[in-house]
Amino acid sequence: MDLLQRAVGYIGGVSNVVISFRDRTRANASAPMVLWALVMTVILFIEVVAPSAQVTITGFGVTALLGVYLGWRRRVGAIVAAPFVSWLFAWFPLEIACMIHFGILKGFFIGLFTITIGWIGIGFVELAWLAMVALLTRAIRGTPRIDSVTVIDPDRS
Repeated sequence: MDLLQRAVGYIGGVSNVVISFRDRTRANASAPMVLWALVMTVILFIEVVAPSAQVTITGFGVTALLGVYLGWRRRVGAIVAAPFVSWLFAWFPLEIACMIHFGILKGFFIGLFTITIGWIGIGFVELAWLAMVALLTRAIRGTPRIDSVTVIDPDRS
């Protein structure tokens, strides 16, 4: 019986850790990142079909908005996943955009090259720009105010 009580107590302790972890990470960045990835998919599609400086600047602006959001919410670690999320959303539309711009067969192969090899460059630019803006925003916002903590020694009861 003692072993069963310890097992139940252990399982209860683990569930508290999981609940605590879930409470701490409630304000995640997945919804804004998905929205950003969808907007970037449209921007990259337009950039392939009809490239212009205005579309490029718009892409940098949208990425800067995500960087400000991530920096303000102190979710700077999410910038590492952002280019991958963008790649997941933009893969198929970029293939279609290349096939529209360059023709079916030639566009298919150029699209595969753009999506695989070229995305290393695109993802690096997204990562670098997001990191610069997010870290600058976090530096401007400053560190959070830490309330005083009282530590009670369990041995001194």
